Amino acid sequence: MTRANSPDAKPAIDANASAGGQRYAGLLIALHWLIALGIVGLLALGLYMVGLPKGLPVKATLINLHKSVGLTVFLLVLLRIVARLVLHRPPLPPMPPWQRAAARTTQGLLYVGMVAMPLAGYLGSSFNSYGTRFWGVLLPKWGWDDAHLRELFFGLHAAIGYALIALIVLHVAGAFKHQWIDRDNLLARMLP
Repeated sequence: MTRANSPDAKPAIDANASAGGQRYAGLLIALHWLIALGIVGLLALGLYMVGLPKGLPVKATLINLHKSVGLTVFLLVLLRIVARLVLHRPPLPPMPPWQRAAARTTQGLLYVGMVAMPLAGYLGSSFNSYGTRFWGVLLPKWGWDDAHLRELFFGLHAAIGYALIALIVLHVAGAFKHQWIDRDNLLARMLP
């Protein structure tokens, strides 16, 4: 008996099929990848910026870029939340209940992080003398110059950033597990 005919063989991945035969709506797919690229870029930029010495002229430019891109991604996340409520979402393929719970929990925590992180950053910026510029436009401040509150919100912003890194790794690992181990082609539902 050949390996392909053995009872232990996994089914081959059909490039034209997806888990359950359904895909996410095009808008949800586009927003997923735009947001994913934006978040990965923001996390990388944020980790790079914190290592730069204070007073370096390029640091201020990078901080303003980080704020503008971060708020843009935040708006895309809000759009994705609304689109996800309105548009069809394909069902998950059959899987053990613990995997279904892990997938839903991870996705839920990703959404919480994607909303809480920019809010914490914006609040941190509201409690300093610089404020927040969104592509050059000064946004209203929600606070006053207060070092304690600034550090509190920026600390929360950083902690959520590290949590998002862990959640993204878990999310990607789950997608690869479904693609390469389970071979249920779940990943095809979200590919452009």
